[in-house]
Amino acid sequence: MTLKCVAIDDEPLARECIANYVKEIDFLQLAGTGSNPVDIPRLLDEQNIDLIFLDIQMPVMNGIEFLKMQQQLPMVIITTAYPSYALEGFQLDVIDYLVKPITFNRFFKAVSKAKDYHQLKERSTQHTTSTNTDTAGYFFIKCDYKYERIYFSEVLFVEAMQNYVTIHTTKGKYITLLYMKNVEQQLNQNDFIRVHKSFLVSISKIESIENNEIIIGQHRIPISRNCKEEVIEKVVNDKLWKKQ
Repeated sequence: MTLKCVAIDDEPLARECIANYVKEIDFLQLAGTGSNPVDIPRLLDEQNIDLIFLDIQMPVMNGIEFLKMQQQLPMVIITTAYPSYALEGFQLDVIDYLVKPITFNRFFKAVSKAKDYHQLKERSTQHTTSTNTDTAGYFFIKCDYKYERIYFSEVLFVEAMQNYVTIHTTKGKYITLLYMKNVEQQLNQNDFIRVHKSFLVSISKIESIENNEIIIGQHRIPISRNCKEEVIEKVVNDKLWKKQ
């Protein structure tokens, strides 16, 4: 897998630094450079670009202003000498934020994050949900200002909270800005079951069912009246030992 990238910076030395770093990384290919964000549409029209290294303080147009104007862009890593822009950049869904002077170690960490995120998106678009679960084994969600990798096998249950969901795992819980229907569509329906309008549960993690509650460790998860029959049918019936 190769990520085609472009470097947008009004300083020639800064562009040269990024170009030299890109040459050292086998999964990156520099597809072009520009001195201002207005160069980006032309570069995107010329070829498929996966990643943009974008400076903030530039003549003609500020990098943050450019991001706010765009609806569809490849992954973006901000490069700047002004760390005060970090929060605003992450609110615009950039992959990472590099403060100049940029060290190679920090650069490599940022592009590795971009590579992981790109691979996740590729699997999502090329395969069905079940194939995703079997081959990828994990997914990413955005928590605060970073991307968290979560393994399907570690998910205990998912809880909906208005516009957010909390994903409870064996390692802890993660809150992210998603709708429950988005999560349900991405999970393998053979491994997870909706037990309540606000809860999705990993079938393999269910320890017991007590009245109208599912027990997973210290958690007690409600089963709605509408879901009770399906839960018993899918979780219990095939595995229930009966007196013959």
